[in-house]
Amino acid sequence: MPENADISSPPDSVLALDGPVLFFGGCYSNLEATVALRHEAARLGIGPGNIVCTGDVVAYCADPAATVAAVRDWGVHVVMGNCEESLGWSKEDCGCGFDEGSACERLSIDWYAFANRELGEDDRSWMRSLPRRLDVTIAGRRLAVIHGSVDSINSFVFASTPWEDKERQIEQSGCHGVVGGHCGIPFSHAADGLFWHNSGALGMPANDGTSRVWYSLFVPSGRDIDVRSMSLQYDAGSAARKMRERGLPAGYTEALETGLWPSCDVLPAAELAQRGAALPADRLLWAVG
Repeated sequence: MPENADISSPPDSVLALDGPVLFFGGCYSNLEATVALRHEAARLGIGPGNIVCTGDVVAYCADPAATVAAVRDWGVHVVMGNCEESLGWSKEDCGCGFDEGSACERLSIDWYAFANRELGEDDRSWMRSLPRRLDVTIAGRRLAVIHGSVDSINSFVFASTPWEDKERQIEQSGCHGVVGGHCGIPFSHAADGLFWHNSGALGMPANDGTSRVWYSLFVPSGRDIDVRSMSLQYDAGSAARKMRERGLPAGYTEALETGLWPSCDVLPAAELAQRGAALPADRLLWAVG
């Protein structure tokens, strides 16, 4: 197993994409949200070749195997997340980067054990085959798509993470910007012509007191890119009902409906202060410097 692989090194290939590109991540075994996004992408006219997932297809919710099957059938590009790394090699825990003894770590025990039981060897083989980094070019800009950070598959990078740290990692990647996942809250941060973006999570609300989930559109506009953080309504009630039926942690089950996470151990002070405040759909024009 290539643990601690160097994801800062250039990938084997680069995807040159024209037209709008859709980014999402964190399906978290939420089949209802995954299917809803596939329908939304079709409505928008965005084919699977222009869709990139930042990983963690499997986690908290009720349909691990069915969600993997749905993503594979869709045919989108997928980057390995820490959950794919852990489940692919049948590790003992999710490798999420939670502090030992934290509420997040304790809550992860049951959902990870459930997911581990549900997945077959073909699912795990697919997870092991995923790239840890995938570069895409849009409107002449090159983006490194990773799961956590350029340094580590399970590092948390938030809007409040200092720009100096983001800038260092962007420069380390050799790209103009980074698209990451893992933290669960959408944001865009641009400075000095460089860019860091997180599309949020598809399978769990953004701790903003609503049941909405998130994805992103990158729309070329000449030499610039119109970056849109997009919310998605789906049948959260059905997803929560199945979690209750399968005995999954009540905190995450309720979070699908209330939009509030059961634990905020991982959040910096700035993000914690925004808990329960409904996020607006956001747009940012990433202009050529």
